Formats: sequence, structure tokens, C-alpha cells
Amino acid sequence: MNVMSLEKGLLLFAAATLLTTACACTGTKPEEVQGTLSLDPASLDIPFGAWEGVVTVTADCDWGVTVADKEWCSVFPSGGVKGVTTVKLSVKENTGRTGRENVLKFRYGSSSKDFPVVQGFNPDLVPSVNPGMTVPEGYALDWNDEFDLPDGSMPDMDLWRFESKPAGWVNNERQTYVPGARGSVRTAFVEDGALNIRAVRDGSDVLSARMYSQKSWTYGYMEASIKLPKGKGTWPAFWMMPDDFSRGWPGCGEIDIMEEVGYHPNYTSSSIHCKKYYHSIGTQKTHERYTAGAEDDFHVYAVEWTPDALVFFVDGAQHFVFRNDGTGNDDTWPFNKNFYIILNLAWGGDWGGSQGVDESALPCTLQVDYVRVFKKL
Repeated sequence: MNVMSLEKGLLLFAAATLLTTACACTGTKPEEVQGTLSLDPASLDIPFGAWEGVVTVTADCDWGVTVADKEWCSVFPSGGVKGVTTVKLSVKENTGRTGRENVLKFRYGSSSKDFPVVQGFNPDLVPSVNPGMTVPEGYALDWNDEFDLPDGSMPDMDLWRFESKPAGWVNNERQTYVPGARGSVRTAFVEDGALNIRAVRDGSDVLSARMYSQKSWTYGYMEASIKLPKGKGTWPAFWMMPDDFSRGWPGCGEIDIMEEVGYHPNYTSSSIHCKKYYHSIGTQKTHERYTAGAEDDFHVYAVEWTPDALVFFVDGAQHFVFRNDGTGNDDTWPFNKNFYIILNLAWGGDWGGSQGVDESALPCTLQVDYVRVFKKL
């Protein structure tokens, strides 16, 4: 055979080999691992308390399991081999006010199987909705204090905590904040089903109270029914500050649902403060309105706080909106984290005392019929 014929033969042999290989591979898939797996029980529906139990896994191949939400549910072991295996399942107590669901995903061979875990809630944690309570559409009551306590009682300290600070601590205010009382002088107490926060002279001091909710929220509908004090020098407020104060003020953000100063009676205002918009540089976003009878009767002050906007109301009427600019900038919208509620009555200070104070107005009282927080369904 000459050289040319040999080369031609080799080329034909290589082409045939490639064609055969291509034909053999076309349409062929790797062999899938088959298997079966059964679970006993097939799902779990458990009460709100901490719980431990077992799931029996029977399989004819190796398997593994993952948990969708590891914060409150865990398993051991996280896998096994052919045969029968007992998996220990641990569930933390549900301290929320609604039920919750989780999923354990078992993978075996080329298949998977979901194992649902449903946990209930403690009904004692769900605040009762009074027959006369108006719940905003699309919301459910999450937290409230109706101040339904015997006359003379302190507020419920499971719901609130007091601030203790000297005069001049903030805004050059003249009051000393004490935790509900100093000696026999009381600054916070319940009477006739309403919280009373009182500013009162005690020797050379003016004592008052500043209360913070124990709980905090990101978004919701917050409202309070309030009767304002009278007298030049008073500065009552219903407002919110964040748990995270790492950026300081005003970078941390502030939500003022209602403020009034006594020298401008019955004019209530709502404001927000952040790094770009705050009163010290004259850029704060605020709106003042005349609320007839604010110092003589109870009126409802509220904010609806969503990821898109803060919308403020008086007696159900909208009067001010601050919108998220959508830039993701904390300087203009730091309102995407937990804030707690504050109730306080200041005396004097940069705003409350800007036109002087009337000492004859003391003692004076801020009254709060209720505070309620609703969360979106």
C-alpha cells in the first residue's frame, strides 16, 4: 500500500470513529439514581410553646434534609443512609401574635419531599379589640394600652419604661424627668381610664415624665387619643425614635406624630427629622394645623408608616405626607428600621419656652386615653 492510500485509510477510520461516538452519545442521559423515602408523620401541626419530637425516615438510598427557616427550627442528624433513621426536630417557642410555617426539605436520589411544620400562637399575646375600636382597613391590632387600671395605678411597666434625666438634658428644657414619681410627687399615673403625665413644681424643680414603649416596630399604623395641657411653657408630644442610634441625631431619624406648644394653643403639628431635613438647619418637613378643642377634649393623632411614605392624621383626616424618595439613602429616608413610641410633657425649652413660661400654669397634665399600634395583614 502506498503512503497516500495509508493516509486516506487512516482518515476514513478516524471519521468513522467520531461518527460512531457521536451517535452513541446523542440522546443518552446519565443514569438517574432512583429511590424511595417515607416520613412518619408526614407533617406537623404543633402549639406555640417550645417543642421537641422525632420524624422517622425510611429510605432505600442516601438522603439529606434542610430547614427553610433555621431561626426557630432545627434537625439532627441532617442526613442518613439506606434504612430507618430517627430525626430529632426542635422548635422554639412562638412569641409572636400569629402562627408561622416552616418547611423541611428531604432530598433523596433524584427526588425531594417537603415536610410542612405549622406552629400556632399564644392567644394571650393577642390584644383584645374592644367593640368600639376602629381598626384601619387592611390592618390588625398588634399592641395597645387602654389604661384600664384602677385609679392611682402606675402605667403597665410590661408595656412602658421611664426616662430619668435632669433639667437641660435636651432642647434646654426646664423639667426634670423622673420615673413616675419623686417622693410623694407623682408625674405619671392612671385615673378614670386615662394616663396622666403631669408637670408639677417640687421645690426649685419642675418634675415631669417621659415614657417609652417597651416594644418597637418597623412600619404600621400608630395612633393615640390625647387631651393636651394648657399654659404657656407646655410642650407635649407623641412621637417615635429608633432603637438604633448609631448615626446619632438627626441621622438616626425622628417621627413626630403630634406636638403642641402652649403659647400657640390648639395648633398641633406633625414632623419628620433626618440628616437632610431637620429644624436646626431649617429644612425639617412639617405641617401645623388648627385642632379645635385640642386642650379641652380628646383627639386622635395618628401616622400610617409604610415603606413608601409617612402619612399623618388628626381625627382621621390626613394633613401631612412625607414620601420616600426611593434613593435608598439613609440621609433622606432612615425610616426602615424599628422605632419605639414616646409620650412626654416638657416644660419650657427651645420651642416650648421660646415666648417665656407661665409659672401659674403648673401643675398641668397631658392625658392619654389609649395608644394603639396596628400592623398590615
